[in-house]
Amino acid sequence: MVRQQFHQLSFAAALAAVVILVPLHSVSGQGGQQQQPTTQQPPAQDPQAGQTTGQPTFRAGINFVRVDVILTDRNGNQIVDLQPGDFEVFEDNKPQKIETFRFVKLDGGTTDKEPPRQIRTDEDEEAEASRDDVRLFAIFLDDYHVRRGTSMSARGQLAKFVETQIGPSDMVGVMYPLLSTSSVRMTRNHSAVIRALEQFVGRKFEYEPKNQFEENYAHYPTETVERIRTQVSMSAIKSLIVHMGSLKEGRKALILVSEGFTYMLPPQMRNADATQPGSGNPDAFNPLAGAGPGNITEDRAAWSANNDMSSDLRDLFDAANRNNVSIYSVDPRGLATSEFDISENINFQVDSKYLSSTMDTLRVLAENTDGRAIVNRNDIAAGMRQITRDSSAYYLLGYNSTQSPSDGKFHEIKVRVKKPGVQVRARKGYWAMTAEDTAHALAPKKEERPTEVTNALNAVAARTSSAAVVRTWIGTSRGDNGKTRVTLVWEPIPKTPGDVASNRADPAARVAVMAVSGDGAPYYRGKVEGVPANGAVAAKGGQVSFDVNPGKVQLRLSVEGSMSQVLDTETREITVPDLTSPQAMLGTPSMFRARTLRDFQLLKADAAATPVATREFSRTDRVLVRVPSYGADTKLSIHLLNRAGQTMSEVPSTAAPSASEQQFELPLSALAPGEYVLEIKADSAAGEAKDHVGFRVTG
Repeated sequence: MVRQQFHQLSFAAALAAVVILVPLHSVSGQGGQQQQPTTQQPPAQDPQAGQTTGQPTFRAGINFVRVDVILTDRNGNQIVDLQPGDFEVFEDNKPQKIETFRFVKLDGGTTDKEPPRQIRTDEDEEAEASRDDVRLFAIFLDDYHVRRGTSMSARGQLAKFVETQIGPSDMVGVMYPLLSTSSVRMTRNHSAVIRALEQFVGRKFEYEPKNQFEENYAHYPTETVERIRTQVSMSAIKSLIVHMGSLKEGRKALILVSEGFTYMLPPQMRNADATQPGSGNPDAFNPLAGAGPGNITEDRAAWSANNDMSSDLRDLFDAANRNNVSIYSVDPRGLATSEFDISENINFQVDSKYLSSTMDTLRVLAENTDGRAIVNRNDIAAGMRQITRDSSAYYLLGYNSTQSPSDGKFHEIKVRVKKPGVQVRARKGYWAMTAEDTAHALAPKKEERPTEVTNALNAVAARTSSAAVVRTWIGTSRGDNGKTRVTLVWEPIPKTPGDVASNRADPAARVAVMAVSGDGAPYYRGKVEGVPANGAVAAKGGQVSFDVNPGKVQLRLSVEGSMSQVLDTETREITVPDLTSPQAMLGTPSMFRARTLRDFQLLKADAAATPVATREFSRTDRVLVRVPSYGADTKLSIHLLNRAGQTMSEVPSTAAPSASEQQFELPLSALAPGEYVLEIKADSAAGEAKDHVGFRVTG
């Protein structure tokens, strides 16, 4: 019954859009002003390769539709030599004129002569992912719906896929149900992706809470917990789909590693408390419960659960079709013979029904998004090779819809090929914009993120990079006799598991510092020893302060190990401000971190505390911000901004241990993982001063 319902859903919905309606402001470059269709010259053809060499040109704005088509022969070989005249496109059974045509062939950068650009910032991610010659993949590890043993056996095959099928220029992201998309980075660091896959641990039917969110519902009935888990996973998948759609307009692949979804459990598992097997459940140890035909209660419950599941699956693949994301469902169980463990006492007939229904949820998502369901295969890595093949060779067709729909409804698309014996794979339609969507697309373009916010976020990416041996922070404040005081803080960059570059046998023990003026006159020369902690040399880094004249100052740094061997060197030129002016001025904001409440209270009262050089904090960290401010009657304020530069809240101030600084407590526990900016503003009768400090919050 469950399988039948899902197959009816697949057939009746006439599903899945191969195309998206391209918003006008994203294709016209005219600030959202509508551009009328114009006559286009046919794209230049490569006579030898038989494919379009020019980029497709989209000229019709809001009614332009793109469709990607995969063609294979009877043996599964890709067909790469067709021309525009070989295709016919119909929308709602009405023929459409193909206006742009391109055969897309990608190899993941394996033949590129230049190394691909590394992804270090969100700007890098957005710029690189949007390129036509970049393939974009995301892997969703649905630990809520994969058993522990299955996840461990599948790790190697998933890693093998990344090692053998993902090219140097391909970008990949990894996400779990409870992760925010703001913490998911599409990256070319495939080694990091493999490490993430190797840590995949499934939790299917394991209900011990692992965090505060799960604590809130841990003792609900088992079926309720399963429903919550499924909705959490689907919500996260949808967010990931939208995120991928925001990065790239072309074809994208989402690899869903899951054993499928269900809103219903057999009677033996319907416990009153999910964490207590058998609690309040008279059928807990009865293998015949729920078995046999004609059980009206079970049939009604299944009908209701299937309706809910069908609706939620449709929402999911609707989102995928709107964002041109193909879902490839990968069931890590291989040749699955049962849904439940033998210890759960589920009747074989009931078990088979549930196994079929969960597999069908994976098939529905794949079939309705032009993806593939890789199920009932022990060699899932071989099945996953089709994912990269689909993303490597396809035809991209474009037309202006004669319907010009703005009804928000589904419009069916059919693609036919005149050449016989060709298998055509294309999604089956698109969801048109509503009148409201159209108005939004035609609205003037919003202001871009302020430059100072972008610079602050870029500084975070540079500061959290692990390319160096140590991380440094340089701050300025008022010194003596009209000079400016420069403070240098260094701290070792923690070793990263699996990262050979950061796993040096000898850690940094000290930093030799030389500071000279623009004309070469020395200001300071000395060695800044690290502070030992628990017997580990330089575990906490060190700091030094010295006074200089305002202007250009050159800093020469040499990082030494415990045996005085040089581990790294750097020469940096900084511009030191003059902080003697009577108008409102800011020194360099510094940040301090404590792990416990007691340490935090001590830190708040310690005027000589050492700032941290890092700008990456955990949500459990307690962080202080100190800002030197100068000028009569200066009022200082700090506001927390999101990465778009929008104000979120004001940061509360607290008593500072030094009269020359003001102190603020930065709460992190309520922030989602991601990047943020502090906007620091000093106001006085003589003027104002601003500064921006970026930081990152991890889970």
